[in-house]
Formats: sequence, structure tokens, C-alpha cells
Amino acid sequence: MSSDHDAILLLSFGGPEGPDDVLPFLENVTRGRGVPRERLEEVGQQYAMFGGISPINDQNRALLAALRAELSRRGHDLPLYWGNRNWKPYVEDTLAEIAAAGHQRVLSLSTSAYSSYSACRQYHDDIARARAAVGDDAPEVDKIRPYWNHPGFVLATVERVHAAVESLPPESLDGARMVFTAHSIPQSMAETSDYELQLRDLAGLVSERIAVDLSWDLVFQSRSGPPQVPWLEPDIVDHLKAVAEAGVDTVVVVPIGFVSDHMEVKFDLDTQAAEAADLLGLTMVRAGTVGTHPLFVRGLVDILEEHLVGGPQKALGPLGPRVNPCVAGCCPAPVRPSRPT
Repeated sequence: MSSDHDAILLLSFGGPEGPDDVLPFLENVTRGRGVPRERLEEVGQQYAMFGGISPINDQNRALLAALRAELSRRGHDLPLYWGNRNWKPYVEDTLAEIAAAGHQRVLSLSTSAYSSYSACRQYHDDIARARAAVGDDAPEVDKIRPYWNHPGFVLATVERVHAAVESLPPESLDGARMVFTAHSIPQSMAETSDYELQLRDLAGLVSERIAVDLSWDLVFQSRSGPPQVPWLEPDIVDHLKAVAEAGVDTVVVVPIGFVSDHMEVKFDLDTQAAEAADLLGLTMVRAGTVGTHPLFVRGLVDILEEHLVGGPQKALGPLGPRVNPCVAGCCPAPVRPSRPT
């Protein structure tokens, strides 16, 4: 069995690549939400700490190179493209490039492993918007399924956790806790998706495969909405305070919500959470994200091959592989509260 896909498209969020990009990027991210410029400038200071550069674009370039090598190793000679939602290269421009090259059916994957509006459905919306912009010559685009429980993602995460645990003295593991963290989303969005269920599923799959017996918690980070709108909790900093008060002195933070060490990891965890842990007297080590771990890269190509050659759908745990294509109407866009007039 073989498919007629003739190109592969990596979809991602995007990020600024210099100080002059930061505010325009944040305006793209928050377009239509009525976020005051003062708030954007405040967030922009976080990027300024890193030279105005988000790590995500270089990480995507590295992932593309790793995917290209693995696809070639398996005998697939398909061109790889890359398009972002919020910064260059924009997905609209990339799809126009794909169309100009004569490709007619594209297989896409995103840098998000989960189901929810922002993690999955919005990428379908990005594809639809890009196809509309290209017009009649736009290629068909098929997006691969969410992959939170694919063995490649699970086992690469396990290896990252092992590396973090091994950096600690063995005696410090007695009573330590593992803290899985992911990007918070509005409660209303969580109620219309399996996002939290999938996160808990992965946390359990990882915890039962590590070499030490650690209790674990699932927490959230990077909340960006107005305070009157409920989002998934607890926040990681609040949770660190709670476990410190309960007598825990060591935490292993595992950012399972992210596939690479981009800004939400570098600032929200390595800066904010690390500073909070230090003030609380907690020893905190942070596991790396899967990035270009060979198991993760091979897992993504496994999922691409589900379409390219009819490869088997692999998944660990009771939830099984996510249905593909998605059910119509799943993970709908959140209803944003109206602003007072």
C-alpha cells in the first residue's frame, strides 16, 4: 500500500528571531483578543531576557533535519516544508511555495502531541486559511493524528526523565515528587477536548516505566487569560509552594506538554519556577523535552508511515490511537467573553 502524498509539512507556533520581531509576533498571537499593548510590552520583556529570540525556530530546523534523515533512511524521498501560525515562515506563504512546486497532496504534522482547540483543531484552521489564501491551486493537506501515547513520544520522555533523575544524589529521591507540567488552557476548552485526559494518560505511562518509584502530580503553566476566566490549575509555582509546605524537598519537573525547550520552558520553568523553588528551599531538576531524541523522531516517522505505506497505528496504554481524521466538530474554538461596551 502506498499513498499519493508528495510532500510533508511541519506546522508550528512560530517565534521571534530578534528584538524587532517581538511585539509584532505578540500582536499576531493575541490578535482579536483585545490584549492591551502594555501587557504585550510586559511579556516582551521576557523575550528580551533571551535577546528577543525564541528558541522554537532553531528547534524546528533541527527537527526538520532529523525527520529528513530518518525518512531518507526508510527510503522516502519526499520534500519537507515548514510553516508557522504566528511568525515567519507563515503557513500561508509555505503552502503557496508548495503549490508553486506542483505538489498536490501534503501530509502534515504539528509540534503538538495532544487534542484540544489550540493543540490540534487550530492547526486544521491554519491549514484551511492557508488553502483559501492560495486559492484553486492549493494542495490537499492531511494532518496526522495526535501522538501523546505513541511509543516514540512516551519512551523518549522516559529517557529524558531518567537523565534528570540520575543527576540527583540517590538519597535525595526518598520522598521526592515528579511534577508533570503542560500549558494551561481555559476550562471551557478543556471541557470540549481530551487534553487533560491525554496528559494524565501520558504521565501514568511515563511514571510506570521509570526506574525509581516516585509519586507524581499534573500541574499547569503559562496561563495568559484574564483572571475572571477559569483555566486549568494548579499553576506550577503554586504547586511548588504546596509541596514545600508538605515537607517535600526535591522535585523532578517534566514538561510533557511541550516537544521542545522553547520559551514556555526556558522562561516559565527554567526562570520563574526555578527561582520559586530556590526561594522555597526546594531542589528542582527539570527533565528535557523530547526535542530531536531519536526515539521521538522515529515515532513521528512511524505515524507519517501510517499514511505513506499503511503502517500500523502504534499506541501505549488503554486509550489507544486517536481516531484519524478527527471527528467533525471536535475540539471547537472557545467562546471568548464579550468585552464591556
